[in-house]
Amino acid sequence: MHAIAIEQQRLVWRKLPAPDSPAAGEVRIRIAWAGVNRADLMQRAGHYPPPPGVTDTPGLEISGTVAEAGPGVESLRPGDRVCALLAGGGYAEDVVVDARQVLPVPDGFGLREAAALPEVFATAWLNLFMEGRLTAGERVLLHAGASGVGTAAIQLCRAFGHPCFVTAGSDRKLEACYKLGAAGGWNRHQGSFVDAVKAWGGADVILDPVGGSYLADNQGVLNADGRLILIGLMGGRHGELDMGRMLMKRQRFIGSTLRAKPPAAKGAILDALLTHVWPRLASGEIQPLIDQTWPIDEAEIAHAHVQRDANIGKVLLSVSGEG
Repeated sequence: MHAIAIEQQRLVWRKLPAPDSPAAGEVRIRIAWAGVNRADLMQRAGHYPPPPGVTDTPGLEISGTVAEAGPGVESLRPGDRVCALLAGGGYAEDVVVDARQVLPVPDGFGLREAAALPEVFATAWLNLFMEGRLTAGERVLLHAGASGVGTAAIQLCRAFGHPCFVTAGSDRKLEACYKLGAAGGWNRHQGSFVDAVKAWGGADVILDPVGGSYLADNQGVLNADGRLILIGLMGGRHGELDMGRMLMKRQRFIGSTLRAKPPAAKGAILDALLTHVWPRLASGEIQPLIDQTWPIDEAEIAHAHVQRDANIGKVLLSVSGEG
């Protein structure tokens, strides 16, 4: 089997040992496409190692075809076209994964489009609706609105009746967010977003991949009983917190990661997607936004594109080229 190895922070497509045969409850998938996520860049830089027992091969979401089903797997059969949420191993020709982390390709979708779904929609659903516990009409602030997670979250907010305000790094990115359904936006290069978000009405839930440098401003726009969901640290690990404001406004700060959750927890998230999101994908109400694709052996170029913050939506790697 060929897979990407990280060698002195370089991505090398070379022959590596194939994963073991699937155990009880697992399936082997022949990978067609893999999604690129910032977590992959962090792992490559040595800042986000895989959980214990997980392969060093990066890649958190894929699409492909079931090649083999382990004992006890009844819902998936060889030949099924699927997408999957992984803890690692997606930049490869084959992967073995718990069947609970696998979903069918939505009706009308090809494998290319399906690879853009698992990580971003699972992340958005988990943090908006499970951790953030959005209730009817609550307002959402989304940072990095033009990212893969951001573009998924905007569409979920629109579909489920939650006005959202986005921040992004250019007017071009903001325009893309408006087309997806964002109700307001702010170019982060124009300074603090605080006044603009306050004028918009503040936020009941904030989805934040930035962290430290945004903490004070996030707290300043968070409404009473609001929830700040931290999903990344692009702006650093430390920031200033006003605990008096937190106390008086009953604000809640929640740290959230998806990768290390056990298969049962990931399965619960994917079950929710299958029930609430997959029908909207099949109808065309929600669509993945794909920025660019590269062959798997050009993963270096794809990573550089994401590192420059040049993408609007998902970047994908073609492994087999199957559509």
